[in-house]
Amino acid sequence: MTSYFAQLTTEKSNPATHSIDECDTRNMLLLMNDEDQLVPLSVRKEIDAIAAAVDLLHASLKNGGRMFYVGAGSSGRLGVLDASECPPTYGTDPEMVQAYIAGGDIALRTAVEGCEDDAESGAQLIMDKGVTSRDVVIGITASGSTPYVLGAIRRAKELGAGTVGIVTNQNSKLGEVCDICIAPVVGPEVVAGSTRLKSGSAQKLVLNMLTTGVMIKLGKVYNNLMVDLRASNSKLYDRSIRIVRAVTGVTEQQAIEVLKQAGMQAKTAILMIETGTDVVEAEQILQRHDGRLKAAIRSLKDNAAAPPLAPDGSDRVANDGNGS
Repeated sequence: MTSYFAQLTTEKSNPATHSIDECDTRNMLLLMNDEDQLVPLSVRKEIDAIAAAVDLLHASLKNGGRMFYVGAGSSGRLGVLDASECPPTYGTDPEMVQAYIAGGDIALRTAVEGCEDDAESGAQLIMDKGVTSRDVVIGITASGSTPYVLGAIRRAKELGAGTVGIVTNQNSKLGEVCDICIAPVVGPEVVAGSTRLKSGSAQKLVLNMLTTGVMIKLGKVYNNLMVDLRASNSKLYDRSIRIVRAVTGVTEQQAIEVLKQAGMQAKTAILMIETGTDVVEAEQILQRHDGRLKAAIRSLKDNAAAPPLAPDGSDRVANDGNGS
């Protein structure tokens, strides 16, 4: 095991920050900022792998599957953060995107030593959550060797689930066992081995891409607006009104009235305003178009603009009988 960790770039000493403890505050922070600028470039190199993961997730979620994040320490906390944001942002059922951390919820605030080394607990988690071949399990670990994560991924594969690894080192143990490995190599950390820094930033960028990408593909975004948001607080209530107004051009009072009719569902309210449908019809139309608002609006407007059918039911425009 020691030889494995010794070859990890995230465990090496960074020559650029070798004397950071001798810097004044400003130069210390400049060194950190210089290193941080390397992170998005490392993520960009993994775009193809990230795209493959988004497509895998989309295929799963659109057919009733679920996605699970599994991690430990900082990696696990980032997974929980990303999953917890999906219901208010995209109106998802909490069951759709789930996240678990070694040591349980208490580990979100307090380090629970030793839990990440328990591979069997990771495997048991997958069994307890009823993971099936319809689901996708995403393991997050900077080193790519966390037993808890490896145990979960291996069991998920045995059950036929899709598996994705997010790791910040090359040639990792996680990469060997998952279907898709996303490995932005960020290089040595500012403080050697402190993977909550560049590694954590890279993981957060990847998680942002995974959930945002799949939610866009699921039709939960119109243009770049979160039309499936859940107005669970005053900020999101106000945002719902602004989104409806931005798309339709109605007054604030009109937006509020239609939103109330639509049960505060911005997507439904927009379709009602844009096409003149009532709430029941709007919901039915959205369902027929898999929740894709733009497709629903276009279909109704296209139908409204289509020429009338001839008496025989053909798409030949009926004429008045005089050959005109």
